[in-house]
Amino acid sequence: MYQLAKRLFDLTIALCLLGPTIAITAIVGVLVKLDSHGPILFRQVRVGHRGKPFVCFKIRTMQEEAPQVATHEAPAQLVTRIGTILRRLKVDELPQVWNVLVGEMSFVGPRPCLPLQAQLVELRLRNHILDIRPGITGLSQVRGIDMSDPETLTRIDAEYLHSASFVLDLRILWRTVAGKGFGDGVRAK
Repeated sequence: MYQLAKRLFDLTIALCLLGPTIAITAIVGVLVKLDSHGPILFRQVRVGHRGKPFVCFKIRTMQEEAPQVATHEAPAQLVTRIGTILRRLKVDELPQVWNVLVGEMSFVGPRPCLPLQAQLVELRLRNHILDIRPGITGLSQVRGIDMSDPETLTRIDAEYLHSASFVLDLRILWRTVAGKGFGDGVRAK
């Protein structure tokens, strides 16, 4: 019952946010283009529900030549000036509303990782974390855990898996909107 309610909630909110998301992305897109060369949207293959790969959308916050690695492995100097602001405000995540709408993601769940993050993928498989849809935000993010520590991340994601409820999801969403959600940080050098 919870999974059905969660999907209906995701669909309803995604449909409500689709128009504003497109408008904000268009406005922010102009700033992204003025700040650096390259596309407005960043597309990256991530590991999704039941291990199925999907293309995750974000507003590009790094230079076009940035390597296709996990964010915590990317050098900080590749983040654009506008990208720093977009990441702080979490605006770069807005295009993922599309991923939620089509059922590849949920608003709340474990953050989707890259296929090349083999240790994290293996730990998530072993702990059944891939049995649920990945999320734009999650328990790990509001606790400040990023993907640089696969074992801690898996432990917190497993905690979410075993205690997931509509009330917990609402709390995580509220904490994220209130500024408690953190994305993956880039390398200092």
